[in-house]
Amino acid sequence: MDLVGKGRHIRTVPVPDWVKSAIDTWLVSGGVSEGRVFRCVSRAGKTWGQGVTKRVVWHVVKDCAKGAAIEHLAPHDPRRTCAPLCRDAGGELDQIQFLLGHVSAQTTEKYLGCKQRLKNAVNDRIGVEPNR
Repeated sequence: MDLVGKGRHIRTVPVPDWVKSAIDTWLVSGGVSEGRVFRCVSRAGKTWGQGVTKRVVWHVVKDCAKGAAIEHLAPHDPRRTCAPLCRDAGGELDQIQFLLGHVSAQTTEKYLGCKQRLKNAVNDRIGVEPNR
């Protein structure tokens, strides 16, 4: 999926297969064949407007968080949570950087809470050592 981010930069975000499947099911059951995927629907079941706004999405996210007993959710929290979850699942720094649309790996490292270990560093035992 292509998204327009800060500075009108376009970035491609991969959509997991299970999300694509859920959206396809939504489209079929809603009879949506063109236009916006998510639309405002009146109580009478009629669609109206040009789709949902960021504000509507935020209200849905907050309601879901409340249902999950998550208090004090800020708009950026899901994004900040995504990075360490991806890392814990084996994601590589550069791939997480692409996913979040960061220009600098240092920004992604901040999201991950990375700090360079100088003692017992990652390159201490890579097998490039002199024979003794």
